[in-house]
Amino acid sequence: MRYIVTVVWVFFLSMMAEFVLSSMLSVPFSFTTGLILTVGISVFVLIIPALMPKDSEIYDIK
Repeated sequence: MRYIVTVVWVFFLSMMAEFVLSSMLSVPFSFTTGLILTVGISVFVLIIPALMPKDSEIYDIK
């Protein structure tokens, strides 16, 4: 479920960023570019926690 929610939020945020940036640069809105951003950012966001070590000092609660 968290993967689906992550992808949905990244989709909305990347489409919003694509719309704003295309408006600021006076270029046509490209849905494909937003989808590419969605896939790239989603993969990055979902892989980073998997690469972090589980027994690091970050998780130690004292």
